[in-house]
Amino acid sequence: MFAPSTSYVCAMLPPCPTHLQSRGLQAKQHIPLCSRPVVPLSSSETFSSKLASHSLASTRSRQPVQARAAVAVKEEQQSAQPATAEQSGAQAKGGKGKGKGGKGGKGKSGGGGGEGARAAASTVSSGVKLEDIRITFKNQELLKGVSWEVKKGERVGLVGINGAGKTTQLQIITGALQPDSGAVVKEKPNMRISYLTQEFDVEPTRTVREEFMSAYAEQMAVVNRQEEIQKGLESCGEDMDRMAELLDELQELSGQAMELDIRLLDKKVDQMMPELGFTAEDNDRLVASYSGGWQMRMCLGKILLQEPDLLLLDEPTNHLDLDALEWLEGYLRKQDIPLVIVSHDREFLDQLCTKIVETEHGKATTYKGNYTQYVAAKAEKVALQWAAYEKQQKEIARQTDIIARLTGGDQAGRAAAAKKALEKIKSEEGIVTKPFVPKKRSFAFPTPERMGQRVLEINGLTHGYGDRLLFDRVDLEIEKGERVAIIGPNGCGKSTLLRLIMDIEKPIAGSLGLGQHHILPNYFEQNQAIPYPTLPRGCPYIMMSFAEALDLDLSVQETLERSATDAQLNDIKALLGRMMFTGKAVHKKVRVLSGGEKARLALAKFMLTPGTLLVLDEPTNHLDIPSKEMLEEALVAFPGAVISVSHDRYFLRKIATRIVAVRGCTLRDYEGNYDRFLEKNEGEAEVMAEKQAKKRELEKSQIKAKSKLSKAEKMMQKKAKAKDFNTKNPVGKEAKNAKRWN
Repeated sequence: MFAPSTSYVCAMLPPCPTHLQSRGLQAKQHIPLCSRPVVPLSSSETFSSKLASHSLASTRSRQPVQARAAVAVKEEQQSAQPATAEQSGAQAKGGKGKGKGGKGGKGKSGGGGGEGARAAASTVSSGVKLEDIRITFKNQELLKGVSWEVKKGERVGLVGINGAGKTTQLQIITGALQPDSGAVVKEKPNMRISYLTQEFDVEPTRTVREEFMSAYAEQMAVVNRQEEIQKGLESCGEDMDRMAELLDELQELSGQAMELDIRLLDKKVDQMMPELGFTAEDNDRLVASYSGGWQMRMCLGKILLQEPDLLLLDEPTNHLDLDALEWLEGYLRKQDIPLVIVSHDREFLDQLCTKIVETEHGKATTYKGNYTQYVAAKAEKVALQWAAYEKQQKEIARQTDIIARLTGGDQAGRAAAAKKALEKIKSEEGIVTKPFVPKKRSFAFPTPERMGQRVLEINGLTHGYGDRLLFDRVDLEIEKGERVAIIGPNGCGKSTLLRLIMDIEKPIAGSLGLGQHHILPNYFEQNQAIPYPTLPRGCPYIMMSFAEALDLDLSVQETLERSATDAQLNDIKALLGRMMFTGKAVHKKVRVLSGGEKARLALAKFMLTPGTLLVLDEPTNHLDIPSKEMLEEALVAFPGAVISVSHDRYFLRKIATRIVAVRGCTLRDYEGNYDRFLEKNEGEAEVMAEKQAKKRELEKSQIKAKSKLSKAEKMMQKKAKAKDFNTKNPVGKEAKNAKRWN
């Protein structure tokens, strides 16, 4: 039998009948004849490379058979064509689909399932169309006939308050949820849909290369099984039945490997990684050693490796710094596949979207353009609707008055005419509905007591962790009335600086102190409603110990009652109402709240706490747009001092009067708002680029001048260098002679 030290592979072919007959075995009838022997692997070859090389030869030898098989498959597909649009339309409307949808969440690629998602009352040339989607949760209709579409080249932004049903629509598109009625119309039945969820699906213990390869779960399963069979063949011994069984399975896997293009996996990953900013040196680094922005790139790369026909992004800007945000915007703009984006990041929607779909009270309205254009278009639409509503109401009131005054009198004819006119308004023209104007949510921080002018003073601050230095002898002063925004890349020490200000951490060196005259800080910690993720032991990035600011066992109302013992119950309920906690919602336990609800509750708790210095770490995370606007107005109106860390560019433009950028262990101070900072920053970048250009020009001119030296000048330079060398390295006469004759 085979030597145990030699590796063998079947070259993706069935077992040789001659070989089996010599062992007293009978070849199976369905296996075609083949005289090729089992091929040993050389020490330099891998199993998959040998498998791939012989796969090509095997394919060519069986081409006629495969061609006939392809024709048969094509005929079978033609006989199983879906019903016409009219026929399928009758099935699309109605009950819940029965099919089982593919995985859509966690960055996986999935298609829709069920009759409600597959059947279509119409067709779409590219992308996806939602038609009259309705769905009910807990006896409450969440979506009431939602219809919109996204085509190739379009980038659609889904907007609406938390709980409006935006993520639900994404899940319906993927097939993870089935609507009560309506249809999801796709450009093709086997459409590949990829879904990037709010929480990045990465495995911290993998290497970067392994993380990218995990996008090919199906293909890697085939490769792993092929390797298992290879080991099984080596251990078969004289068991020919077992060998034949393994070789049959290997033949089947070989066909799957060809269909899945397994040979191209490494090449695709090699092409994708540089596009996302990764280098060959990153291959073996642990995923856990990267910031949230780089982990987002990994998730996006895994999705794009699956070559989706539609890309769904749910809050993709959470946890990203400004550089990562700008990179993501630029990268997505280059993609021509249809994009659907759920986001509360107004600047991101402005920079990227070509269309906005607003979900409000279960209905969807489509607006062309980006977020700013949507806001203007909606305001104009509401104004026109108000004008039409008021005009119609006046006409209805006039006709109703005529009917009341003239009915039964001498002018009964006019009353009858007025009655007909009123019926016409209600039947033909239709009643213009009163525009919905959401109740303006606003609040104010408790009025601070008298305070001194100097709020914060930092002198020679040095701090870091282990051998990683974050701040090196930095200085900073903040005064009353200033709203200072601290910006910088993830991991540069922004949150650490706030903890130093709050005296939660102690600096290694230097001094940091609050003003002497009634400076009372109030701290809103980043993700205080959500615990930090657990990282594997040995991760080089330090995660600070943390206690949740919200007690999960308390109710919403109890949380505020315990944090503000001096507040009146009516004031607490009024504040909760402004934070969208009304009715029974005030008695819900904190543990059952969504991320957005916890963020609003934490913000309510923060605003009830009196203070003269507000210190906020990423306060807009998990807030919907109305809540962000409410916070912005309150901060602008606050008479004390504000220090805020944020990556929300729209928020920074609204509140900041001064920018402090953390760069290379230093603090760069910029007077003015965020736009002024961008102008100065661009100016600095231009100056730096100009200096670099002049330096390159100088180097070029020196090279050019050197090339124009005369022969005599070159000889003089050569002699001068030789003389200088001999002076530094003196050699005796005997050594010279020895060198000469040897």
